[in-house]
Amino acid sequence: MAHPDDADFSCAGTVALWTRAGAEVVYLMVTDGEAGGDELTMDSVEIGAMRREEQRRAAAEVGVDDVRFLGYPDGRLVPTLDLRRDIARVIRQVRPERVVIPSPERDWDSIPASHPDHMAAGEAAINAVFPDARNPHAHRELLLEEGLKPWPVPEVWVVGGPGHHTDITDVFDRKLAALAAHESQIGDIGEIEPMLRKWMGITAVEAGMPEGSLAESFRVARIG
Repeated sequence: MAHPDDADFSCAGTVALWTRAGAEVVYLMVTDGEAGGDELTMDSVEIGAMRREEQRRAAAEVGVDDVRFLGYPDGRLVPTLDLRRDIARVIRQVRPERVVIPSPERDWDSIPASHPDHMAAGEAAINAVFPDARNPHAHRELLLEEGLKPWPVPEVWVVGGPGHHTDITDVFDRKLAALAAHESQIGDIGEIEPMLRKWMGITAVEAGMPEGSLAESFRVARIG
């Protein structure tokens, strides 16, 4: 994800289900989120450190202990070859069965969700998955200098995409707890809870789930 809290807004409920079932999940944040918020009472270094700690606490609420940060500048993210390499490095280290990414496409119905950093992170991530992480000739230093063998990721889940829905009704409280950990960004979780319930309730209705259900949505791409 591009920023601390992106995973918690987009897929923390699904992550809680996975970890509850015994899956190991690793978070990778491309930036420290130092440009988040409207106040200028702290410098960027202080904000970045605070948001890293908030993300670690949020991850723990949904069973994630391994949270990594690449430290790219918040608000200035572009899908460079360096970023692709750095994401591919983590893919080769972790060797995941599934990678969850933000959409690289702009959603004209939800411009805030289409933050430029989100799209840049999504574009770099899908290119890191294919072809970079699996290609021994891509970023050769990863193999020759760091000893990281290529890894073919079987599938990618794009958050917010159509086609696949996860029923998070039973773990919605854990998603809220994760979001509440981002105190610098969310002053009162009670103020946004109704919005989240409405948003995820609509997603559940679109998926044909029973009334009162809450859901997160994804586009699933199986790479083979």
